[in-house]
Amino acid sequence: MAGSSDPTFDPWDPAFVADPYPAYAGLRARGRVVYFAPTNQWLVPHHADVSALLRDRRLGRTYLHRFSHEEFGRTPPPPEHEPFHTLNDHGMLDLEPPDHTRIRRLVSKAFTPRTVERLRPYVHALADELVAALVRKGGGDLLSEVAEPLPVAVIAEMLGVPEADRALLRPWSAAICGMYELNPSQETAAKAVRASVEFSEYLRELIAARRREPGEDLVSGLIAAHDEGDRLTEQEMISTAVLLLNAGHEATVNATVNGWWALFRNPAQLAALRADHSLVPSAVEELMRYDTPLQLFERWVLDDIEIDGTTVPRGSEIAMLFGSANHDPAVFTDPDRLDLTRGDNPHISFSAGIHYCIGAPLARIELAASMSALLRQAPTLALAEEPRRKPNFVIRGLEGLSVEVR
Repeated sequence: MAGSSDPTFDPWDPAFVADPYPAYAGLRARGRVVYFAPTNQWLVPHHADVSALLRDRRLGRTYLHRFSHEEFGRTPPPPEHEPFHTLNDHGMLDLEPPDHTRIRRLVSKAFTPRTVERLRPYVHALADELVAALVRKGGGDLLSEVAEPLPVAVIAEMLGVPEADRALLRPWSAAICGMYELNPSQETAAKAVRASVEFSEYLRELIAARRREPGEDLVSGLIAAHDEGDRLTEQEMISTAVLLLNAGHEATVNATVNGWWALFRNPAQLAALRADHSLVPSAVEELMRYDTPLQLFERWVLDDIEIDGTTVPRGSEIAMLFGSANHDPAVFTDPDRLDLTRGDNPHISFSAGIHYCIGAPLARIELAASMSALLRQAPTLALAEEPRRKPNFVIRGLEGLSVEVR
């Protein structure tokens, strides 16, 4: 039934947002590609197709390296949104080769296995400290007291953002990420534009300070690389820093609270984890799969493609449903069951292909560190009240997660 919109897929319905997984099963049953009129997108719900398309060079995160807006049949964004698009469009997530290759090569030097491994003691010490503070109070909001400050501090430390300024980062990030939702409102766009301007101005000043006094941080490293001949404009530096700050904590924060909320709803699995802490690595992977923090990832069709007999023409937008792919029974046995011992777990929560998450190894260390600290220091951790889910669909998370240490 490809070619018609599916009434069960409604990303603005709170009931759907609360639990989209049954609707995904309906989408998968309809076919391999389903046109969704409200967003003018082609939905791709199957794991095999999502995995293949993430690696398909006929798709791109941008089309502007090959076409103008008009040539591609698209309306340019309104002029008042320009600060957001300038910031967003110069980050490597929204670039294609050769620009993507050049920037990723520079940034990847900060994410080598050795560099990431060196951060492990810092991450674990900070996780222990945050959890200890939560335990001393007898509980609190797991999101604001552990899930959020840990990855924000780690990525800010890597970039060289002073500790006093770190409270600014999360609100800016949240406002900018609002634009990644489907059909964002004018109010959401205005907030994103304002945050883009403020964030960019802040980073411009930070870059100027690092030019005067270089440090051991990533911003200083990008400046040094530029001075040594690896071309990186100031706008690319700013956009890269914003991308790393946003991507470096947004998914980790949401994976942490989504994960613990899933554990509280599956007490037998939580009991098994408490009895055997060696399950932490596989638990991290399973919780990322079970309630995926990034539900949808978009790509432009640069050349006509065919999916199961349906031609998706150049100029179309494809929405790859990560949450659906991670619950595809063709790949995962009993996919709607949380199984912390799941061995074969090829989830795509970190994407794939050239846009595979560069920070995935660091995110895994952070998720394991906070989970281990909570298991050790708060073995009686319990849910204090039912959480409220954020109204967002694309970036899936909770407003908070109130817990108590009994």
